[in-house]
Amino acid sequence: MAMRITRRRLMEAGGVMAATTVLPGLPGSAQAQDAEAHGLSVFGELALPRDFPHFAYVNPRAPKGGTLTLQIKQASGNQSFDTFNTLNTFVLQGDGAAGMDACFDSLMTGSADEPGALYGLLAKSVAVSPDRLTYRFRLRPEARFHDGSRVTARDVAFSLNILKAKGHPSFRLLLGEVVSAEAEGDDIAVVKLGPKRSRDLHLIVAGLPVFSQAYWSTRDFTASTLEPPLGSGAYKVGRFEQGRFIEFERVAGYWAKDLAVNIGQNNFDRVRWEYFRDRQVAFEAFKSGIITFQEEFTSRIWATGYDFPAVKEGKVKKEALRKTEPVASQGWLFNLRREKFADPRIREALGLAFDFEWTRKTIMFGSYERMTSYFENSDSKAVGKPSPEELALLEPFRGQVPDEVFGEPFLPPVSDGSGSDRALLRKADEMLRAAGCKRDGNVLKLPNGQPFEIEFLDSSPALQPHTQPFQANLKKLGIKATSRLVDPAQYQRRTQEFDFDIVSQALSGSAIPSDSLRIVYGSQAAKTPGSRNLAGIASPAIDAVIETIGQARSYAEVVVAAKCLDRLLRAGRYWIPMWWNDETWIAHWDMFDRPRTKPKFGSGAPGTWWFDAEKAKRIGKA
Repeated sequence: MAMRITRRRLMEAGGVMAATTVLPGLPGSAQAQDAEAHGLSVFGELALPRDFPHFAYVNPRAPKGGTLTLQIKQASGNQSFDTFNTLNTFVLQGDGAAGMDACFDSLMTGSADEPGALYGLLAKSVAVSPDRLTYRFRLRPEARFHDGSRVTARDVAFSLNILKAKGHPSFRLLLGEVVSAEAEGDDIAVVKLGPKRSRDLHLIVAGLPVFSQAYWSTRDFTASTLEPPLGSGAYKVGRFEQGRFIEFERVAGYWAKDLAVNIGQNNFDRVRWEYFRDRQVAFEAFKSGIITFQEEFTSRIWATGYDFPAVKEGKVKKEALRKTEPVASQGWLFNLRREKFADPRIREALGLAFDFEWTRKTIMFGSYERMTSYFENSDSKAVGKPSPEELALLEPFRGQVPDEVFGEPFLPPVSDGSGSDRALLRKADEMLRAAGCKRDGNVLKLPNGQPFEIEFLDSSPALQPHTQPFQANLKKLGIKATSRLVDPAQYQRRTQEFDFDIVSQALSGSAIPSDSLRIVYGSQAAKTPGSRNLAGIASPAIDAVIETIGQARSYAEVVVAAKCLDRLLRAGRYWIPMWWNDETWIAHWDMFDRPRTKPKFGSGAPGTWWFDAEKAKRIGKA
């Protein structure tokens, strides 16, 4: 499927926006004039001219054909890793199916070489008012939904308005400063933003899916449904079996197949997503060729599992690609809504019981590094003491935030690698006692006198090898720590309702953070059921810094503010950081080919790949 900036990427923590240079008088800048441009940029000029033929990282002559079969590895909105029961992925209700983004076009779409820019898709051009509050998108007259009806400005206005009013909470939080979306005839959609708009809101608007107003006029937008929706994208829903698989068929007469933003992409005739509740079963499906492309996240399997006959015979290729983009932040999150986690000393003490060094050596084959920052592998990671520019942003909050914010950022301790570092456990015990906890025999009691008990909630046993030794150390502190594995539907309900003690979460990294971070760290999100602020972080200082990120006018300003955010988050002890990998691990049956050029941001796999019939024939997969 297309390597483009999608709704999913826009909803990930920090957005997807990056920068090139900072120049005046550009579309999206404060000095912009009402002149039509072929795209929008965050800070600098568009890297590609109006008549660019295609993106540099695609093969414009890539053949069409074949099937790509894979498993969902990243979820957003109402999607689940283990099952699906609705094809409406834009609302809170239900477990959304994988791959639905491919059915919908947006006004503009992005480049994996230049994630700070969008180029016209449904919209041929856009005119921006000098105050950056009004955007007039001119739609292409040839744009069509799959039923042949024209995509009009009324559909654009309908889509933005209904996502703001009835969409998933993530949409509603992002679109709060969209004042109005209206149509001027069939071809001009006018979007007006509020004076408190964020820097990237126009890019979020331009990257959202466009729905058919006529189609939804007779349907409930908020309901779960297994009726394939009407879209205008490169693919449409084909065969599916609820909870087991879903196929997408390439639209042969896709209206935008020859646009520069699509050349060399959408190359597979069919894309199929397979669902498995057990990771080992899913891996067996890959080994047997049921799944043909695999991104691997389990170090044990990567180190020991790829020794099956198809690999030895050269039918399956295994590759480690160096990451050039920021990595996902991953950790165990405390639910701060629970009284037992109210004291940051208690939260830090619990983190001391996790022996990463032993886990890395014993369970993860030395493949991972300890995560220390919310912005690993990026310029936004806080290092050392705050710079004068950072201090200028942080000083107004002195006395309201931990003093640590004004010094070296917090780093998780390095253990002796024994699996049960006595010095760290002793320090944890001291911190718990200082926070008012008391030992009663083998039981640690909270300041309120209740036994300290913790439940780790998950829908998969994949992290159990990492969690159980951690829980054993917590037991030595007198804490009863257990795991609760529930089915995907119950897991989604409980996380949406914030009904848990501790859960794990991974959030994709961003080349340049944006104020979409409020979805996961903002105070409003903390009290919005279904939001991604699972931890319940509610801090005026964090809210203010996120707004500063959203209002920043240069890359340098964003980096300064993001480093401040990193310091505040790390000082809050809101999580127990896990680990990260500077490589992308992929394996695939040798039936594909790819462009020679890799995108600057990301691997390009499998979005820019194509089916190679000769290769498939050689390995018996024709």
